[in-house]
Order: sequence, then structure tokens, then C-alpha cells
Amino acid sequence: MVATLSLPAGNPLLTLTHPKPSLWIIELHNGQDNRLTHELINKAVMPALDTVEREWREQRRSALETKNAEGGKGALIIVGKRDQDKFFSNGLDFANSSKDPNFFQLTFDPMLVRLLTFPIPTIAAINGHCYAGGFMLSLVCDYCVMTDGSSRNAWLCMNEVHFGASWPHSFAALLSAKIGDHRLHRKIALEGHRFTPAEALQDGILDYIVKGKTADVLAKAEEIADKFSGNASMGVWGLIKANIYRNVLETVQKDIRLVNPQIDEAAARSRL
Repeated sequence: MVATLSLPAGNPLLTLTHPKPSLWIIELHNGQDNRLTHELINKAVMPALDTVEREWREQRRSALETKNAEGGKGALIIVGKRDQDKFFSNGLDFANSSKDPNFFQLTFDPMLVRLLTFPIPTIAAINGHCYAGGFMLSLVCDYCVMTDGSSRNAWLCMNEVHFGASWPHSFAALLSAKIGDHRLHRKIALEGHRFTPAEALQDGILDYIVKGKTADVLAKAEEIADKFSGNASMGVWGLIKANIYRNVLETVQKDIRLVNPQIDEAAARSRL
């Protein structure tokens, strides 16, 4: 068991902790506002998810061998930087991500797919502003708990319409799968509405809001993790989700692009 893991080595942007056998916590700390950059996703988030799954599967195999009913439990919390209460994630580093024609297909979408089908419950502990790509990161989790914004303003917003960024297919598919009301789709995507936590709770975007600071949001997230971690024990949590969200997965995998030599070269450069 890795008690604490900082990624990437030499320039940590994320810390993974394993405070008890059934719980893992990913803390994002890419600057103050956790921009979802190539490096954060490819060299920190994705390897951290691999570590969590590997450790949980090892524990589950051991539990099956020893007939330990508790050993297969597991849940993952994702939280913004713990020593502040202003940001969960402020979205993409748009200036740089927009230069990469493969950013969504090879970087951001694989992270969404990984979390959407993750084999244990995932909880977004939204401890501050949650914008654009950060909104999608929270939406892809199984549960969302957020500060109530009473001690410091906190907003949820998909603001692409306000700065001229179109939505990738993955965003639209995920929104449709997670939120069923077409009026809410319009409010989120076309109006770029800035939701207060109370509004987001009322509209079904959030599951819980919590009065207090990051520690209080984490405490509620851990309560949710404890309640549902046992549902991972049978090994079907991720399999069921893969069927529930099959349309999202198929849409993401279509990768609708005209690939020319320049795009192919950019993909190779990103990969290699």
C-alpha cells in the first residue's frame, strides 16, 4: 500500500493518499486554481488512477482468498488543494490545450472515460469554484458534494459560450447522460449560467452541499465513501456503469476528426 504518492516526480501537481484500507484521496494542487493541463492529466491523474485501481484490486483478491467481507470495499475522493477554499478546478489551460488538436481525444477524454467506468465509487469534493473542464471532472464522478458558499463564494459554470469555445462531443454526451432536463442543458451549455451551490443542488447537479471549509467538504465526502464503498466488493460497480453510460463511451470513441499529416504528427509528438 502506498500511503502517500506525489505525481509527477520532481514537480508534484497531485498527491494521492490512502488514509484507510477502503479510501483513497486525490488532492489536486496545480497552482492555486488547478488548471487541467496535459501534464496534470497525463503524468499525474491517470497514473494515480492506475495506482488506486491496482491497490484496490490487490486488496479485493486477497479478501476473496481469505473470505474477508470487508476487504473488497473501496472509494475514491477527488478534492482541490486542501489549504485553500477558493478553487476545485478552474478548467482547462485553454491557451495551451487549444493549440493541441488532439487534446480532447488523447488527453481529456481518456480521463473522463477512466473515471466514468472506474470500478469503485468516486466522489468529487468540490471545495471552491468549479468551471468548464473542472465542472466536467466533477460531473463524471458518481457523487458530488460542494461547499455551500456561505463563507466564501463558490460557483459552478460551463462558461465556454462566453469566451468562444465549442464543446467536444464528450462534454455534450456526458451532460445528456448525467442530466436529463433539456431546459437545464440549455441553462448550462447555451446560457453559461453561473450556479450557486444551492441552485446546483436544487437542479440535481450536486448531491450534497456542506457549510464550512475544505475539511468539512472532505468529511461529508468521506461519509458518502463509507456508505457506498461496500458496493465495490462484488466487482461489478464499473461494469454496471459501463452499461449505463454506453452511449457516452461510444460517442467518445467515435473520435470524429479528419486526420491529416499535421494532426498525426501532433498526436505522435504528444504521445512520444
